[in-house]
Amino acid sequence: MRLVVASGKGGTGKTLVASNLAAVLASEREVVLVDCDVEEPNAHLFFPSEEKTLPVLTDVPAFDNSRCTHCGNCGDSCQFGAIVVLKDRVLFFPAMCHGCGGCELVCPEGAITMEKRSIGHVAFSTPRSGLVLITGVLHEREVMSPHVIREALAYASGHDLVICDAPPGTACPVVETLEGADACIFVTEPTPFGLHDLILAAGVAEVLGVPSGVVINRSMGDEGSIRNLCRARNLPILMTIPFDRGIAEAANSGQLVTDRMPGMKDQFLKLFTRASALPGVR
Repeated sequence: MRLVVASGKGGTGKTLVASNLAAVLASEREVVLVDCDVEEPNAHLFFPSEEKTLPVLTDVPAFDNSRCTHCGNCGDSCQFGAIVVLKDRVLFFPAMCHGCGGCELVCPEGAITMEKRSIGHVAFSTPRSGLVLITGVLHEREVMSPHVIREALAYASGHDLVICDAPPGTACPVVETLEGADACIFVTEPTPFGLHDLILAAGVAEVLGVPSGVVINRSMGDEGSIRNLCRARNLPILMTIPFDRGIAEAANSGQLVTDRMPGMKDQFLKLFTRASALPGVR
């Protein structure tokens, strides 16, 4: 099973839920936690341990100026604006290249070959018994986060239970994380921004056909608008986390709430049971 923990906006407590859920389940079975928020991964802050890393490489074109006739075919074929052909030179912008290899195919002179370029890495650690943490990290100034997410997820494939800490929002990195998942838990907060962005995020999961439920974080009993939305969209509320100083202190100090507050363990176990029972979950 691949379970994604996502949110429409940042700062809702998505990593708190994913990390505590993985830690609790790891006491009973083997769990792989994949941090797919590759631009700002932070699950490792809850699980400090020694890491091993592997690079994430992407294909980019290399140009042989001695064979190039500046015909412009490569620039015309690039849908991402990574290649601009001038009368006397070719301008290439690596960060915009998607590595599709189309430019190599359309070059009539064979002046283009594909080579590898590092855009990030994937880190691996075993911070506690039963838990494997896989962290995708995108290099600074790079933009191809879906490629790093894809690599991180590939290393987790084949495991019985994979929990993904998704990037916030609704853009391509979230789609890359959600596609093919068995279920999704959206973590939201009872604020106008939380409501607005939950609507957008739930729409993405619906389009992708991923069964979803909701965790309401920082509840002070004022989440009526969230509950109304969930009823209207047929989104089960799987768990409510109170606005509690002890929870905030634990999270802000890099501690797992389920370690510091033993009563929370049962709540997260019930969360997994409810998520596993969502209609449509395989």
